[in-house]
Amino acid sequence: MSLHIIHTGPLATIQDLGRPGWMNVGVSPSGAADRESHRLANALLGNDAGAATIEVLIGGLELLATAAVWVALSGADCGAEVDGRAVDWAAPLALRPGQRLRLGLSVAGLRAYVAVSGGVAVEPVLGSRSWDTLAHIGPPPLRPGMVLPTGAGAIRPTVDAAPARRPSADALRVVAQPGPHMGWLASGLDGTRWVVSPDSDRVGVRLQGSAVVRNAAGMGAEMPSEPMVRGVIQLPASGQPVVFLADHPVTGGYPVVAVLDDASCDTIAQARPGQSITIDLPAVRR
Repeated sequence: MSLHIIHTGPLATIQDLGRPGWMNVGVSPSGAADRESHRLANALLGNDAGAATIEVLIGGLELLATAAVWVALSGADCGAEVDGRAVDWAAPLALRPGQRLRLGLSVAGLRAYVAVSGGVAVEPVLGSRSWDTLAHIGPPPLRPGMVLPTGAGAIRPTVDAAPARRPSADALRVVAQPGPHMGWLASGLDGTRWVVSPDSDRVGVRLQGSAVVRNAAGMGAEMPSEPMVRGVIQLPASGQPVVFLADHPVTGGYPVVAVLDDASCDTIAQARPGQSITIDLPAVRR
């Protein structure tokens, strides 16, 4: 089975759960920016959680089925249609040969996920089918005219729909734990409201707001590069935090003042430029 790419929208990439185990040679794990939505789309079809999906930025993807295939949509709701007929989100969809699936543009959330029965079966690189936008490793971004092979062996879905939580356009709240360099701060992050910068991507989300002030010991000081992970909140000298996402660099030299939990990483991966975010640090208040 295969899917023909008709349109891609701003950016559409193949993503799975990433390539852990390569950071010692400078390769980030990468993988789906919103892992919960990726897993949900696969679960709706009975796929393994690690099966490759299509991650679609904002929307605009259009696919042509060349054989009967099941697909499922999750993440940012883009108002999908099959041959001009509206179809449900977070529900298995049967495509007949010659039918076209088209995603509109999302009004809340940033990234949609399209799973296909058996997974997208492009050739893995270093054990993963994820495209790393920073290192340019993995199957390249989709473009019109490409043909995507799909896996075999997936069973017919056994659920009609899932009561999935969809990304919100409202102010968001994320939860973090203090980082190893929280002591550098004279003013805290807890409860501060930030706005997502347009200068954000799969590498990291830049936050804008009142600058966080370092204490006297940290003022003007920098540190040797240290290993980084998904969800760390770095504080550059500007005082405007940066939250690392899936394609983060493997090392960084700015202080890590906090680290988001997994669910909050998924939440912030769906935050749109201009959206308000509050960082909650419950451990600081104990």
